[in-house]
Amino acid sequence: MFDFLKKQFVDVVEWLEQPGELAWRVPFKDHEIQQGAQLTVREGQIAAFINEGQLADYFGPGLHTLETANLPILTNLMHWDKAFKSPFKSDVVFFSLKEQAGLKWGTAQPVTVRDAEFGALRLRAFGSYSFAINEIAPFAARVLGTLPGFAVSTVEPQLRAAIQTALATALGGSGVPFLDLAADQRALSDRIRLEVDKAFAQWGLTCRSFHVENISLPDAVQAHLDKASSMRVLGDLGNYTRFQAAEAIEAAAGAEGGLAGLGAGIGAAGVLGQAMAQGLGTAPSSAAGAAGGSSPQEDPIAVIEKLHRLVTIGALSQQEFDAKKAELLGRIG
Repeated sequence: MFDFLKKQFVDVVEWLEQPGELAWRVPFKDHEIQQGAQLTVREGQIAAFINEGQLADYFGPGLHTLETANLPILTNLMHWDKAFKSPFKSDVVFFSLKEQAGLKWGTAQPVTVRDAEFGALRLRAFGSYSFAINEIAPFAARVLGTLPGFAVSTVEPQLRAAIQTALATALGGSGVPFLDLAADQRALSDRIRLEVDKAFAQWGLTCRSFHVENISLPDAVQAHLDKASSMRVLGDLGNYTRFQAAEAIEAAAGAEGGLAGLGAGIGAAGVLGQAMAQGLGTAPSSAAGAAGGSSPQEDPIAVIEKLHRLVTIGALSQQEFDAKKAELLGRIG
């Protein structure tokens, strides 16, 4: 009789979840559920009855009266086919199906991927993602277990590690050069999200959204790409001079006096191209052909001034300018 009086009978079962909570096991120590008890499941939740580790019956949003008619699996597990035992004991676990948004991910260490163009690359990246519970059974078995509850903060380190692996798989297995992927961050994010979703599925989770906010190469590789870009700009001086001439025509056509300043604009483009040629130790072939021989060298100070203009427009790096400046000043000495 004393043991019976110690027990309390539960007639209302509900969960008032807090932000960031994924699951909650109703604490039923010394509590038993009465037949006809009311189960309240709120929007974005699902309640599951678990008997000795086996998932039994599920209840979606709404107000439910607990009886044999809506507990068929538990009735079978409890052998209530002839008589409903009341009160009864069972684990009741609430799960939140809401999207857990605004989470951050990042590579703690560079991720090595094999790129179609550059070979092995070590990349760093960061961004944001969201996820939600998609399947109750694997989440209950592989994540929750016998814990009294589970929160987003507990599973985040595990998810970030999975994202890092998925990142290497998505980038390395695509066959698309990194620079082409990086040019379209939406396509890049979607490609990685597919791999992340596969990784999350083992825990009964799904990746609802995935965004790459930044992805960067090692400093040495980035410097090499910058250098290559500069060389492409400076590689064809004839094209550069023609480009500057076209710019001068467009500017002269829209400026006061119409095309009156066209000659000066084209002349300036030619001088700028010549300065690039002299500063880099080359000479445009068209200039040599027009002169019919070698032209006299321009004053080194004037060349330095013109090269400095290239620095200001970004066509020449400061390091390259400093090196050429030292060389030209050495000629004066």
